[in-house]
Amino acid sequence: MTNFNLKKIFFLLSCLSGTLLFGTLGLYFTENYSIFDSFYMTLITVSTVGFSEIHPMSTDGRIIIIIVISSGISIVAYSAGTLIKMIIEGELTKSLGRKRLDKYISSLKNHYIICGYGRIGSLIAKELQSNNLQFVVIENNQSEIAQLEHDKMIYIIADATNEEAVIKAGLMNAKALITCVKSDSDNVFITLSARSINPAVYILSRASEEQNEKKLMRAGANKVVLPYFIGGRRMAHALLRPTVVDFIDNTMVDSKLGAAITMEELVINQKSDLIGKNLIESSLRKNYGVIIVAIKKLKSGMLFNPAPLEVIEEGDILVILGRKDTLMEIKKLI
Repeated sequence: MTNFNLKKIFFLLSCLSGTLLFGTLGLYFTENYSIFDSFYMTLITVSTVGFSEIHPMSTDGRIIIIIVISSGISIVAYSAGTLIKMIIEGELTKSLGRKRLDKYISSLKNHYIICGYGRIGSLIAKELQSNNLQFVVIENNQSEIAQLEHDKMIYIIADATNEEAVIKAGLMNAKALITCVKSDSDNVFITLSARSINPAVYILSRASEEQNEKKLMRAGANKVVLPYFIGGRRMAHALLRPTVVDFIDNTMVDSKLGAAITMEELVINQKSDLIGKNLIESSLRKNYGVIIVAIKKLKSGMLFNPAPLEVIEEGDILVILGRKDTLMEIKKLI
C-alpha cells in the first residue's frame, strides 16, 4: 500500500473520530447524557441503525444529531468510494503490470528458463541474477510465488509440464532450460516436451534418484545433476581433502577470497587474435597473471593442465583461474 493511500485512510479515520467526538461531547453537554449514553447515541446515528432516542431531545440536541448524520453519511459514502477506487486501481495496476511483464518476456533472447522455484531453483535464479543474466521462472505453487515476489524475480504462473508454459517463457529463443521441479517424472516430461519444441536448446535437469539419470538423458537432457549425490560426495571430500574443498569454495562460491578470485570459462570465437598461438605466445599468464586450468577441445575433449606449447584453436573453451576484473579484460580481448 502506497503512502498516499495510507494518508487517505488516516484522514478518513480522523474525520470519523472527530464526528464521534463532536456528537458525544455535544450530547453530553446539551442533553445531560452520560458519556457512555452520548457515545451510544452518536454511534447508532452515524451507523444509521435507527434505534429510538434514550429520552426526547431538545432542539440543540437535534441540531447536533443532524450535524452528526450529515457528517456520518458523507464520511461513509466517501470512505466506500475511496476503498472501491483503491481496490480497482490496485487490480488494474496489477493487470497492466502483468501485461507489461508478459510483453517483456516475449522479447527475451538467449535467456534462461528455470522450471520450479524450490530450494534448487531459487539458488540457480539468484546465481543468474548476481551475474546480471536474463531468466524466467515457471512456477505454480502459491507459497513459492510469494517468495518470487519477495525476491523480485521475473516469473510466469503456470505448470511447467504444460507445453504452453515453456513456449510462453520464450523457449524458442532461450539459451538454456533448467528443470528442477521436485518430481523426477515431471522433470522427464518437461525435458521431453522442451526437446521436441526446440531441438537446439541446452537442457539441464535435476534428478533426485540416481537411476533416473539415464531416463533424463534419453529424454533429451544435455546434462543431469543429482544434488543429493553431489552433496554427499562433497561432504566426504570435506573430510578427506578439506583444503581442496576450501579452495574450490573460495573460487566458485561468494566469499572473501571468491570476491576477488574466480574460475571462468572463455570461448575462443572466430574473430579472436589468439587463434593459432600457443599458450606462451598468447601471453595470458605473463600479461594478466592468470592460470590456464584446462582447455576443452572440439575434437579431443578436455585437456587438463595444458602444456605451454599447446596451440589455441577456434572453438576452444579455456578454463581460467584469476581475478574477476582481469577475466573481464580477457573476455573483451577474446
